[in-house]
Amino acid sequence: MCGIVGAIAERNIVPILMEGLRRLEYRGYDSAGLAVLNGSKHLTRLRTVGKVKMLAEALEQTPTTGKVGIAHTRWATHGVPSERNAHPHISLDGLAIVHNGIIENHEELREELKRLGYKFTSETDTEVVAHRIHHHLATVKDLFKAVRATVAELEGAYALAVVSEHDPDRLILAREGCPVVVGLGRAHSLPPERKPPRAPLPLRGLP
Repeated sequence: MCGIVGAIAERNIVPILMEGLRRLEYRGYDSAGLAVLNGSKHLTRLRTVGKVKMLAEALEQTPTTGKVGIAHTRWATHGVPSERNAHPHISLDGLAIVHNGIIENHEELREELKRLGYKFTSETDTEVVAHRIHHHLATVKDLFKAVRATVAELEGAYALAVVSEHDPDRLILAREGCPVVVGLGRAHSLPPERKPPRAPLPLRGLP
């Protein structure tokens, strides 16, 4: 079962994301990854097949920091366990998404996006959502509005988190039929897809 976690803070959130993934390991998964908007507000993505410790080792080889980011543990549904199918998935112009759930009409949306010129690098329904958000962003010029326009087209149950170089100071969440918990703490907020057994940071949950 997939697990998602995101964080936005006034300090480096990579340790927060990694701790969140460790607390979600009990759910079972086959790959892990994260995407962070670094100090220059450019998107950095790192994905590995296997356990979260593999991602931690990759981070040692490719250190990254940032104040906004998302992370994910994936249990394969669409596409085999592989790095190219692991989350986060990206679209053009530094947009990244993590997602739990199943988009039932993803094939229809994929074909429409192909006709619009989008190229796919994975077999997942999640990449469809990423490109769809980018498609709407070109029109509405606002990340929140682009996500809202996208989820209005989706059929199925999902929880998702989105970051973008276009709007580097925001983390956008959406859900339908899947839970999302938002926690607030001093100088940070943490929106895990499902509350882990123990909170990784002292947070105050929102109703």
